[in-house]
Amino acid sequence: MPKEKTLQKLITFSPADHAESIRKALFAAGAGAIGKYDECSFNTDGSGTFRANEGANPYVGKIGERHLENETRIEVIFPSFLQKRIILALKEAHPYEEVAYYIHELQNVQESVGSGLVGELANPVSGNELLQKLKSSFNLSIIKHTPLLEKSVTKIAVCGGAGIFLLPNAIAAGAQAYITSDIKYHEFFDADDQILLCDIGHYESEQFTIELLTEFLQQKFPNFAVLKTEMNTNPVNYFS
Repeated sequence: MPKEKTLQKLITFSPADHAESIRKALFAAGAGAIGKYDECSFNTDGSGTFRANEGANPYVGKIGERHLENETRIEVIFPSFLQKRIILALKEAHPYEEVAYYIHELQNVQESVGSGLVGELANPVSGNELLQKLKSSFNLSIIKHTPLLEKSVTKIAVCGGAGIFLLPNAIAAGAQAYITSDIKYHEFFDADDQILLCDIGHYESEQFTIELLTEFLQQKFPNFAVLKTEMNTNPVNYFS
């Protein structure tokens, strides 16, 4: 499920002859990416006014006189976590002593960032077969689940950690089983005989994250030694 509220829009104003250098600085800092496109921006030419007061060091204009400057309004989208880097890049590239800019939070979803996965099996399995596979693959002592359904499982939805909030999305995606954790008693009723809901445990659902992060870091930084912990940090014990 793509996440909302992870994107922001920057609006700033530049002298027309500096607009391109500012755009380049913003793009280099990570702004302007929309899906499979980058260096995206919207630009509008207009006139800006300002008056420098005593103590100012204006790029153009004179102290005490209102100045009219041909400016370009630049708009770019960027991931929220890059905000500090974007603003720093803007200020370093901008010629004005005081840089005017606005940040707006967007409601747009970010398709490349989200929670949960949906996948299809090569061959259908029964609900019981799926539970057996989960138990062995995740080394589980226990699985909490809703009643087994008569239909076979061909499509599975997965979300590590507490993922019950994605149950409607799993059902809408056509999954016959949803694997997650931290499901409360009454939340099991929400499956409503539409899907096999499996709670495999919070730690258990995320235990392979270390391996995935290790592999990712090794690919990105092949010259660095990546060390991973062997410590089991699961605070939950099971009595059987």
